[in-house]
Amino acid sequence: MTENRRVVVTGLGAITPLGNDVQTCWENLKAGKNGIGPITAFDTTDFKAKLAAQVRDFDPMAYLERNDVLRTDRYAQFAVAAAQQAVEDSGIVGTVAPERLAVSFGSGIGGIGTFETEHTKLLNRGPRRVSPLFVPMMIPNMAAGLIAIRHDCRGSAMPAVTACASGSNAIGEALRLIRHGYADAVITGGAEAPICPSAVAGFINMQALSVSENPDEASLPFDKRRGGFVIGEGAVALILEEYDHAVARGAVIYGEVCGYGSTCDAHHITAPHPEARGGAQAMMDAMREAGYVPGETVYVNAHGTGTPMNDKLETQAVKLALGEENARKAYVSSTKSMTGHMLGAAGAIEAMACVLALREGILPPTINLTEPDESCDLNYVPGRAVRVQATLALSNSLGFGGHNACLAFRKVKL
Repeated sequence: MTENRRVVVTGLGAITPLGNDVQTCWENLKAGKNGIGPITAFDTTDFKAKLAAQVRDFDPMAYLERNDVLRTDRYAQFAVAAAQQAVEDSGIVGTVAPERLAVSFGSGIGGIGTFETEHTKLLNRGPRRVSPLFVPMMIPNMAAGLIAIRHDCRGSAMPAVTACASGSNAIGEALRLIRHGYADAVITGGAEAPICPSAVAGFINMQALSVSENPDEASLPFDKRRGGFVIGEGAVALILEEYDHAVARGAVIYGEVCGYGSTCDAHHITAPHPEARGGAQAMMDAMREAGYVPGETVYVNAHGTGTPMNDKLETQAVKLALGEENARKAYVSSTKSMTGHMLGAAGAIEAMACVLALREGILPPTINLTEPDESCDLNYVPGRAVRVQATLALSNSLGFGGHNACLAFRKVKL
């Protein structure tokens, strides 16, 4: 089996709270636009948390036939749409044998909206009224399956289900599929549609969500006022492709995926390890694969949820991975300040942000960071994007269950 083949990004697609295409989303990220607002998906009268980062003006029938819309959960519709954009952007289909085209797509929860709807039917109307499509609409592997069916991907078609690390793990495993010769191209990314009463209530009752009713005071990564994350939804897809194959067909190359770390804290079902050991190790593994040289200009797209423990311990992880001196020279930002926490899609939109930040030499900001926490003392690019040509970008994702993932990106060197 061929080892260590180079892997590049040749296509992107996005359905997000900041826009339903890549360009709109990226321009809004650079501009520091806040995608958070009042929840309109359901009545929040009895809910402490009333804000979310919702996808707006999404028409699934722009990507799916009517019957298919009725047979798919919202999370899967997002995934199919983002993947369609990425495939069209890349032109990959038809250039790779179907057996060499794979799918690796993450979702932390899957079709929870479908689960809620069908369970309500069960309780109120009895078992015979539950949809025969309940299970295939609900299961978190169906996004990968639908993408594979649509684009005739006959290689591996797998989900990553590692809570908030799902999108990053999906991309990392896609990297390994190509690097080690199991595929020539992979449609990868993450999708989530969790803005429904049961999911929001569950996160509220574990005290994970911000209860602020002001969108500009809700998602506050690294700020001393932070009180929880803001739930988000959407999907982002990337086309990963073997470098020589991409060059030979004249593909547009956005950047190179050059490192991946995947670890577990092995500590607690929700709390990160108090010494940040798992997150730091994932970063160090990704940096080693990427050939990190101390002193180079590093951008870290942080997990940065705005929960008290995450932000403090992720700051610690960055210092452990880079070393105190280099950590203070790095640029760190949390785009969740704008997109909310898209759960299984978070790692995918943040990977896209890293690739485009390197490509354009513009690092997106952490908005609404006005009262820095003393325990969060790095350069978090507060308020406004900065023009900096980073040489290495790292994207961190940390999930319930102790899952940690870090992806490393560089501009392509021919």
